[in-house]
Amino acid sequence: MTLASLPEGSRRDNLLVVTVFVAALSLVVAAVGVGFGWRAIDQTKGTGTSVAAGNTSAPAMVNLKEFKIDDATVPEGGSIMAMNAGSVTHNLTIEGQGLATSNLDAGKNETLDVSKLKPGTYTMFCSIPGHREAGMQAKLTITSGGSSSSESMSSMSSSSGTMDYAAMTKSMLDSMTAFPAKTEGLGNQPLAPTKVKGNEKWFDITAAITKWEVSPGKIVDAWTFNGTVPGPQIRVNVGDKVHLILHNKTPMATDLHLHGINVDNKYDGVSPFTQDPIKPGDSFEYVWTADEPAVAMYHPHFMSQVSMPNGMFGTIIQGDMPLPAEYQGVQIAQHFPMVLNDSGVIGYSLNGKSFPATAPVVANKGDWILVDYFNEGSQYHPMHMHQFDQIVIAKDGFPVPAPYKVDTLSVGPGERYTVLVHLDKAGTWVWHCHILPHVEKDDGMYGMVTAVIVK
Repeated sequence: MTLASLPEGSRRDNLLVVTVFVAALSLVVAAVGVGFGWRAIDQTKGTGTSVAAGNTSAPAMVNLKEFKIDDATVPEGGSIMAMNAGSVTHNLTIEGQGLATSNLDAGKNETLDVSKLKPGTYTMFCSIPGHREAGMQAKLTITSGGSSSSESMSSMSSSSGTMDYAAMTKSMLDSMTAFPAKTEGLGNQPLAPTKVKGNEKWFDITAAITKWEVSPGKIVDAWTFNGTVPGPQIRVNVGDKVHLILHNKTPMATDLHLHGINVDNKYDGVSPFTQDPIKPGDSFEYVWTADEPAVAMYHPHFMSQVSMPNGMFGTIIQGDMPLPAEYQGVQIAQHFPMVLNDSGVIGYSLNGKSFPATAPVVANKGDWILVDYFNEGSQYHPMHMHQFDQIVIAKDGFPVPAPYKVDTLSVGPGERYTVLVHLDKAGTWVWHCHILPHVEKDDGMYGMVTAVIVK
């Protein structure tokens, strides 16, 4: 929903709260600027995690997990954000350079300044005993010439080497005041069955490469289901027999994995083990019985590194997630599915859109909303909602033994979380991934950020 789609009175009210949103985010941006070390270079000498003033490009993300570190390429003068995406403590060390993060607990991250490194190739590893030997070693390439983002920031620098804060502020505010921006296309919308017979339901989805507007003016060749990112949402009842027919109009063979759904092996969608790849122009029918409530996803498994990051994913909701005993009787005003992505032509996005084109949740004070997070990306995303507790009631579609409250919830690749939120305070409240380079870059706010507007 955008402000333009609201009734006239609501539009005026929401323009006011969006103005408040912009003002509040300005303060956040100012604080973030301090936290990112926008200072004179001589104040950040030595090793550690500070980012020098000349280091203005977004940090390169490096995931640490059992037991692997991915190779990374960083422009000269850049930095690395090391994210512990595993379940035990890890660190990131640059061999022979006196550069290392602290030991990071699971889910924690730290930015490592590598601006002193000259162009060339270096070795990264985890120095915790046994971890390097188990496979936690990778290549770091420092490239010369910097990146387009650092070049744009260089144009904001004065001859004295300090940042042009006025230019930075204008760039940020220009991006923020555009929210919520209108773009073509809306993903993750419920799909009506093409046929219903008793409790049997048939759905048709078509895989194809189509144009998709991620943010205003950013139109990409996305890999889509039914022309949208995410693809349409499949909603069925427990007990339904479901027929999902995939028509392949892409130039590549594909299949469909039903992630989080109980199926017979022949419908698991892993070519060539469970089926032949679906050739361009061919179709395949997947059949299962919805035997339990589920918060699930569908996506390719064959050559998925091409199609999936570029938009070919969708959601499946089977039945209703049961509410915990202490929340029985709560009336859900809105059920909001949020698909996270971070790569391919779509990039950092919520439901296939990048800020300022992300859709806000517009609700009334006192409403309860139910949010399903789906991570179809390749990185962890700590999702933070300002002001309101997120009450976790299910993980991967399974009710948790006891609900618990968080304000920041880390959602890993392939994971789903279901949270209850009580919107008990009016205002416009920011909702975003708390890895800040996923929401802000040199020319303003973008990516994985939206708002909850409570009237």
